[in-house]
Amino acid sequence: MDAIGWIILVAKVLIVFAFLMVAVIVTVWAERRTVAFMQQRIGPNRVGPFGILQTLADGLKLFFKEDVVPAGVDRAVYLAAPLVAVIPAFMSFAIVPWGNTFRIGRRVVEMQLADLNVGILFFLAMGSLMVYGVVLAGWSSGSTYPLFGAVRSSAQMISYEIAMGLSVVAVVLAAGTLSTRGIVDAQAGTWFGFVPHWFAISQLPAFVVFLLAGIAESNRPPFDLPEAETELVAGYHLEYSGVRFMMFFLAEYLHVITTSAIATTLFLGGWRGPIPPFARPVWPPLWFLAKVVVLVFVFVWARATLPRVRYDRLMAFGWKVLIPASLVWVMATATLVALGPVVSRATLVAGTGLAAGALALWWLARVTLARRAGIRAARPGEEVARGGR
Repeated sequence: MDAIGWIILVAKVLIVFAFLMVAVIVTVWAERRTVAFMQQRIGPNRVGPFGILQTLADGLKLFFKEDVVPAGVDRAVYLAAPLVAVIPAFMSFAIVPWGNTFRIGRRVVEMQLADLNVGILFFLAMGSLMVYGVVLAGWSSGSTYPLFGAVRSSAQMISYEIAMGLSVVAVVLAAGTLSTRGIVDAQAGTWFGFVPHWFAISQLPAFVVFLLAGIAESNRPPFDLPEAETELVAGYHLEYSGVRFMMFFLAEYLHVITTSAIATTLFLGGWRGPIPPFARPVWPPLWFLAKVVVLVFVFVWARATLPRVRYDRLMAFGWKVLIPASLVWVMATATLVALGPVVSRATLVAGTGLAAGALALWWLARVTLARRAGIRAARPGEEVARGGR
């Protein structure tokens, strides 16, 4: 790589870093305002116009607060855990294409840090590394509640990583590549002249599984059991303060944004969309940003409307619903891909819709039967209590 190539690479790194930091600030503010609106409150409205600088003020306050290190911690691991949590969150965004290529002279520049031929595997690997930050923080704190939060997190993230990986396998089978840019290119064009060729349509069950697993991977409500303040006070970051406490929240919101960006890339066509003839290089990043904003709103909406799931039901939902559904969908996708050379594209779309409908009917039948059976059997103690009354 020559000097100009290094300059372009450094410029893209700075652009991505600045975008992610500004996106975190805006996301935190937007979440607080949206949740307040849904709960008929005002939300932050004093620092800056419409309170938009409140997140920056809170960050500066945490940055200059005293950093208290408890006496009983494993100091080296305790200090390293926030970095282990936040660095993979930044690195995951490296494989996300946020726009089309453009030319600077004779040089072709990609709006992407790295177009890896195994980009999806890189994203899954970075997501797996993030759990180490949570586990190391809970274990090194030398306290009971952080340890419980770390154990919950390790079990939860490992369980939902399987479902997320299987949902991605279906997309890889349909696109025929592990490259994120190749997956975006596979979603070019339309069906029947007006329906976007998005995998969110033809791979709808995989899209739903990916979003649910992404919420659980990010430790977001209603799956925020590792940091459940009602029973674990604060969970794995209970013994942290100051800037290290802020880094865990930075990692969480970075993971929300990165997961939304990956979901946009895999299922919503990435940066592709109608491009007017004027300002053509500007429109692809704008389409990409608009889709990411919609998915981030889904994360906020889930927090504002859904109660926290009980831990045993959280694990049962991952192992008994998401993973079996993902396995069935991977087999259905493989069958449709194998039949691709002998059937038309319209038949493939119809078959995909029928398969998705069959899965939905199976789920509705299962829920209906469970409700008729009383959802759960009565415990022996409850029967004794009823008999005593």
